[in-house]
Amino acid sequence: MTTVSLHTAWEREISAGERFAFGKNWQSFLRSLDESRVSSAVKSLQEMLGRETLDGKRFLDAGSGSGLSSLAARRLGAEVHSFDFDPQSVACTSMLKQRYFSRDPGWRVDQASVLDTGYLERIGSFDVVYSWGVLHHTGAMWRAADNLIPLVREGGLLFISLYNDQGLRSKLWRGVKHLYNKLPRGLRFLILYPVAVPMIAAYIAADLVHRRPLRVFSGRKHGRGMSVWADIVDWVGGYPFEVAKPGDVVDFFRARSLWLQKLQTCGGKLGCNQFVFRKLPRPCLD
Repeated sequence: MTTVSLHTAWEREISAGERFAFGKNWQSFLRSLDESRVSSAVKSLQEMLGRETLDGKRFLDAGSGSGLSSLAARRLGAEVHSFDFDPQSVACTSMLKQRYFSRDPGWRVDQASVLDTGYLERIGSFDVVYSWGVLHHTGAMWRAADNLIPLVREGGLLFISLYNDQGLRSKLWRGVKHLYNKLPRGLRFLILYPVAVPMIAAYIAADLVHRRPLRVFSGRKHGRGMSVWADIVDWVGGYPFEVAKPGDVVDFFRARSLWLQKLQTCGGKLGCNQFVFRKLPRPCLD
């Protein structure tokens, strides 16, 4: 697909309320980006990949969003290739590249879809293929996951995160997210605020327990360097929305010769389970 046709498809889905404008949320988040958030993203990537450096490695960020993870990988020395379906997310990633690695040939940013096999066939293979919180928003999660596999070099790593399947609760959340995107923008607060208030209250309570009062209002940082508010908006609006049980994900990739190296679950609650797989030949069972 051409960039023009991708942009047209994105606009059509946004207008129809069938897709959340992730990039607009990331544009707001980047206004609060500072060095401590970047450092947090770098540390998170190091911990999950089990590597201190990515020198000499090719890193694919499939669905780059804000571009923060791409920036973290470039900071670690990787040659980075970023792409996203959302043109506003592409703009965010391009802005970070311009801010931190201007005119750097070691970091490429495209607008593309993980469902576009023609594009994927042209970009080669990678030592690390990374797709955090992306595949479950494509509307074709398992096909998108399958499309990533040929991009992982033999011995390379695939790092993905997927929403946890909570059964009925996940089905109810899918309805909430769909309704949020169908509402006119001026009315979306009717869904966002009732969800955000108890979630923020839970963060405040946790801060009090850990003797760090109201840290949530002072630029709280967590996980991959993201902000609490950006994650809440992303969660409420994130549509399309698919989920998976950890066992199903492991079985899916094992059948395709990707073997689990690390698993970090969300404890059966809301949120994402994180998986790191290594691509290896199928072991002999004789």
